Amino acid sequence: MGEKELDASYAQDEKIGAIGTEIAGEGRRDSLVDAARRQSVALNIVENPLKSASKEQVVYDAEAFARDNGMPEHAEMFGRAALVARDPEKFDQVTELKEDERSALAYEHTHKWHGPAMLWYSIGLCAIGAATQGWDQTGSNGANLSFPQEFGLDSTDDNPNPRGEWIVGIINAIIFLTAGLIGAFIVDPLNHYLGRRGEIFLTAACLTATPIGSGFAKSWQGLFAARFIMGIGIGAKNATVPIFSAEMAPHRIRGALVMFWQLWVVAGIFLGFCANVIVKDTGDISWRLQLGSAFIPSFILMVGIYFCPESPRWLMKHGHLAKGYRSMNRLRAHPIIAARDYYYSYIIYKEELKETRGSGYFQRM
Repeated sequence: MGEKELDASYAQDEKIGAIGTEIAGEGRRDSLVDAARRQSVALNIVENPLKSASKEQVVYDAEAFARDNGMPEHAEMFGRAALVARDPEKFDQVTELKEDERSALAYEHTHKWHGPAMLWYSIGLCAIGAATQGWDQTGSNGANLSFPQEFGLDSTDDNPNPRGEWIVGIINAIIFLTAGLIGAFIVDPLNHYLGRRGEIFLTAACLTATPIGSGFAKSWQGLFAARFIMGIGIGAKNATVPIFSAEMAPHRIRGALVMFWQLWVVAGIFLGFCANVIVKDTGDISWRLQLGSAFIPSFILMVGIYFCPESPRWLMKHGHLAKGYRSMNRLRAHPIIAARDYYYSYIIYKEELKETRGSGYFQRM
């Protein structure tokens, strides 16, 4: 092969190599985009879909949403709310807003903790739900000093009772075992069929009855059974109350409110210890009072949940869209704020459905 032919061959090889590098680069870019998209979905980060639509299309879709779901009287307001949801930080540039709507949005912008009484009532009730867990945990701490003697399970250096020690241990631990092994797994069907309020009412009723049952136990088997059921209630309640709180809370303070869960669990632990100290000198029934006093916060939760609105998100998921907006309206300071939050929640919910379509139950978990 001559010198010119060699140069031509080398040039051709370099050209092919450059094309291959370019194709590989495009493939890497595509894979990086796909990876970023998958990561955003995994982290529940969904870009605001309203930003990619025109202003006219956003208004049309929002008004159609209201008319098609039993809210024709609110159609125009939903159109304005959708424009706000399109870019919430620039609400003052939405010329279609009415004066009272603009004032409500401006006040919300500068007073992030502002909300109607129903919002704070509902959040406060969720705090009581957290305190219920803490109180349930601590009742047995004081009772451990006396109920083993009541049922012949006590052990001393002179008279060891290994069997009794094991029984006392399992009575203490059973609420945590059944909370995780049973209570956590029945949350989904309970929420599906009963709603957030119904599930919380049922578990609060369980956590009202079982401490009272523990206080009236006539044998260690009866005490074990009461605490077995109590653990199921604890597990089911603990998985629902934070969700209920998050679905009601405005996005600007949602993280702070849900974070309070653990704070109020600790508050419940403190109150439980206080109750233990108050009744410790009541004689042979002290352990019964220490176990039974845990019904107090759960009874308040059971009665109080009746007056809360249902989760707007749950109503939306089950097709009750008009009811969902009415529920959201009770939890927001102005109808335009309720419409903005509700419609945006609906849009994001539709995006989530697209991402999870075809996935199984355990994949969604």
